[in-house]
Amino acid sequence: VQLQASGGGLVQPGGSLRLSCSASGFSASGYALAWFRQAPGKEREGVACISSSNSATHYVDSVKGRFTISRDNAKNTWYLEMNTLKPEDTAVYYCASAGWCRWDVGGMDHWGKGTQVTVSS
Repeated sequence: VQLQASGGGLVQPGGSLRLSCSASGFSASGYALAWFRQAPGKEREGVACISSSNSATHYVDSVKGRFTISRDNAKNTWYLEMNTLKPEDTAVYYCASAGWCRWDVGGMDHWGKGTQVTVSS
């Protein structure tokens, strides 16, 4: 099983980025798919999750209205569209999968290695 996150980079405040997570070794269609992030000196936190059954989406309050999670089961890939980025969004972003949407780090089944997002002028 392998999850590969990509799409991170340096962006100015107010800018946008689109992260992708490509899965191999398992069918992501049967899993809830999530994005977490970890800023320096802080704990890893859940950002967004999309369920497997009805593609219901869930977001942490700090990103609601700015981030959008989506999935493409045919490509075994999910995405995080990030708009109106703020300096406090700076973190390493990780993709993960689980049986259902959840925010506890220990409950996730698979993890990607992470991609750095830096929001700075």
